Amino acid sequence: MTDAATLTDLKAAARAAAFARRKAAHAARNPAAADRLRAELARFAGRALAGYMPMRTEIDCLPAMAAHVGPVGVPVILGPGQPLRFRRWTPASRMVAGDFGALIPETGDWIVPEVLVVPLVAFDRKGYRLGYGGGFYDRTLEGLRTLGPVTAIGFAYGAQEMAEVPVEPTDQPLDLIVTEGEVITPGR
Repeated sequence: MTDAATLTDLKAAARAAAFARRKAAHAARNPAAADRLRAELARFAGRALAGYMPMRTEIDCLPAMAAHVGPVGVPVILGPGQPLRFRRWTPASRMVAGDFGALIPETGDWIVPEVLVVPLVAFDRKGYRLGYGGGFYDRTLEGLRTLGPVTAIGFAYGAQEMAEVPVEPTDQPLDLIVTEGEVITPGR
């Protein structure tokens, strides 16, 4: 069994390597990624969707969010150790800086998503993701999944794939992973 300190070190090393791969992939931006995500989201038309506002070298999901038929929200961080909430977003929303520099709608209703497009640093084919280390999406997915069916879609560059993400018991798996080259349905 891996102790907590070793797992923390493994995740830190994996993040550093994945950030470098993501930066290189982002420089080569492939517009097919947003088209592939939009096509996947079409089957969830009418359902509440949560996306994210891309920062730095995160892959851009905004075109797919704007095309979604149904309510769309973006994450709002309420505080450390808390799950995310999602405020309704449209391309016309007035945005302001939230925690960690992510843009959030200045006003708007809260939505409870049934489908989430999840940002990530790295992923594996088992459906596990490596995030930024705050646990926000893991807490959020765990809570939403107690309310009913939720589909978590990781959106990433193919270069962000790693052989095996170091996981802990609180890590929530993804249901799908969409890259510029493929849609992956994790086998568990």
